[in-house]
Amino acid sequence: MSTDEPTPEPDWKRRRRLAAAFGDGVPEQTSDDTDAREDRAGKGDDWYRDQVPPHHG
Repeated sequence: MSTDEPTPEPDWKRRRRLAAAFGDGVPEQTSDDTDAREDRAGKGDDWYRDQVPPHHG
């Protein structure tokens, strides 16, 4: 008994194929993923969280 279903494509192959077709427009890691968040005029994430009005949090 044989099936005509293709074998699943590995994730790394799919990413390589899509990057070749559409370009690699999205980097694997962005500045938001790192701890270098102090770039916003010296204010860290804690400062921004403290500025959220009570009705938004």
